[in-house]
Amino acid sequence: MDAADPELLARLLAVVEQVARSGAFTHGPFVEAFERDFAAYCEASTAVGVSSGTDALMLALRALGVGRGDEVIVPANSFIATAEAVSHVNATPRFVDVDPQTHLMTAEHVREALGPRTRAVIPVHLFGATVDLDPILAVARDAGLWVIEDACQAHGARYRGRRVGTLGHAGCFSFYPAKNLGAWGDAGAVVTDDEDLADRIRLLRSHGERPRYHHRVVGGTARLDGLQAAVLGAKLGDLDARTQDRRLVAGTLRGRLAALGVDLPASPAPPGDHVFHLLVVRCDDRDALRTHLHDRGIATGVHYPTPIHLTPAYASAGLPEGSLPVAEGLARRICTLPLFPGMTAQEIDRVADAVDEHVSAQARVAV
Repeated sequence: MDAADPELLARLLAVVEQVARSGAFTHGPFVEAFERDFAAYCEASTAVGVSSGTDALMLALRALGVGRGDEVIVPANSFIATAEAVSHVNATPRFVDVDPQTHLMTAEHVREALGPRTRAVIPVHLFGATVDLDPILAVARDAGLWVIEDACQAHGARYRGRRVGTLGHAGCFSFYPAKNLGAWGDAGAVVTDDEDLADRIRLLRSHGERPRYHHRVVGGTARLDGLQAAVLGAKLGDLDARTQDRRLVAGTLRGRLAALGVDLPASPAPPGDHVFHLLVVRCDDRDALRTHLHDRGIATGVHYPTPIHLTPAYASAGLPEGSLPVAEGLARRICTLPLFPGMTAQEIDRVADAVDEHVSAQARVAV
């Protein structure tokens, strides 16, 4: 999408040239500037740039002392990285179901999953929709749990007036190119108001090193590249305008689809928010709908076709089909429709009209 905007592309190429001429490819001024700017944007004290959203989650868990023998509550309806981060620190993901209308974790799910080994919970602001956090924070506080927000799909969303990622102990973001704020490769960040936590993450992302060749802890290589930081910094100022464009497009398209009787997830009620990283519908004949749209040149997706607990990677969780029925049912019915900033009225009509054709044809068959 960046290449479709000549003015933006020129700005991005200019900052890439600045990085190349400076040689500041790891650490350095471009990373530091983006960390300052992103922390300010999130209204947090600190942002620590890292190499991906997955590493953001993993480093936050490590820095909080979560590890072997611990359990971390995660929703089954998410991208697998939410659980992978838990596994990478040798803890165990404790999968829970989600609300059938919002597709998100609730406080009741967290409460039911609590056990003697539970150390943390990772609410996921999925598709850009905000989890109802206050009740989850209350459960976590009473149980003595760390709360790590997975905000990898919710850049700029607010809950009760505060940016997501700032309500728990840490907030984790991905800047994968397809995200609302996307780099030109993998990148991520952790935001927090806990400076000690941020300092531990800084050590862990770069071999536990401070100063050079003095290794205080066993860390790794999870740094944010200077090139990616420069690209992100150049795009950050446009994020709110692009988010508002997404909301307007989503409002129009969801309105058209609702009038057709299409089953839509519930948008978060105030005080929640939605930045529409993705626009998802629910459909009993999801695959037929996708085929119909594909035949008319309209791309669709499925986010996600298999709940995490049913993937071969997590067969060891011992949760057979039927264990988490809402997440499993959603995986069979959800379909992601096109939505992007700058989507024209004609493009919105094209998607809605194609869906209308399919709905009308199915209705005729039913009769």
